[in-house]
Amino acid sequence: MAQVRSLQKIMAFLSANNTAAVNNSDTRLAGCFLLGIPGLEDLHIWLSIPFCTMYVAALAGNSILICVILSQPSLHEPMYIFLSMLASTDVLLSTSTMPKALANFWLSSTHISFDGCLTQMFFIHFLFVAESAVLLAMAFDRYVAICSPLRYATILTSTTIGKIVAATLARSFIIMFPSIFLLKRLHYCRVNIIAHTFCEHMGIARLSCSDISINVWYGLAAALLSTGLDIILIAVSYIHILRAVFHLSSQDARSKALSTCGSHICVILLFYIPALFSVFAYRFWGRHIPRYVHILLANLYVVIPPMLNPIIYGVRTKQILEGAKQLFSYLIKESK
Repeated sequence: MAQVRSLQKIMAFLSANNTAAVNNSDTRLAGCFLLGIPGLEDLHIWLSIPFCTMYVAALAGNSILICVILSQPSLHEPMYIFLSMLASTDVLLSTSTMPKALANFWLSSTHISFDGCLTQMFFIHFLFVAESAVLLAMAFDRYVAICSPLRYATILTSTTIGKIVAATLARSFIIMFPSIFLLKRLHYCRVNIIAHTFCEHMGIARLSCSDISINVWYGLAAALLSTGLDIILIAVSYIHILRAVFHLSSQDARSKALSTCGSHICVILLFYIPALFSVFAYRFWGRHIPRYVHILLANLYVVIPPMLNPIIYGVRTKQILEGAKQLFSYLIKESK
């Protein structure tokens, strides 16, 4: 019944604005309508509470982390530079999705322009691919630090870090930019109702009455050749890291290293598993999985890792804690 009411509201909006989306031109003018989480409309207000809490926590934690790293010269090292990149990407990724989702939950603000939907889709996927690359860079950083500590300073120079940042942004742009043209080339002749809280590539493509085979295979290839390759390289890095850790003579050093690696691996899995499930479910298993399960997982992978990363990578790092204490002490003194 709740989904029926949502559909009735959308159809009433279309009628009121004389934008019956029946052809390509009208569809693009009418924009898209995000249903939120179909089947759970009556729980939108309650669902907004944990999502809003996680989003605020992600913003606060990552913002503090970025400020601490930027304000402390002792933290201007490769490990912390990559960590600040991860925090920045987390803030942007969660911000590209959560404000619109919360507006949907609280205000039933379902409408988004067609170009706005494409823009949101581009930034969500662009930032996801970029974050995947940052996680790979962090794994490489730990690999060099543990497996080749004497060469660390010569391998991870400022020039190398600059090249990694440039390659991360360039790869994400090159992979995701064609998807905009792949979507624009399609003929849209249906009502633009997307059963989701945000715009995804396949969610937009399925609104079309054209053949979307190219979109399906391009999206799959992009995911496997970027994120899939990153996962393989991260796994190889941590295998070498763990082998090096088990050869350490000190039991305390082994325990500390294993604890740190275990935490990092948990965050990596929390980021990749829901995202990859979302990619494959949308393309192959969509009819066998309840839609609300798919959408909840898709929302969780854009808020849970950003919320946990400052804790795992920041709070548990002694240098970050010391830097945070110094920053807050300075701010307190300045406020007096």
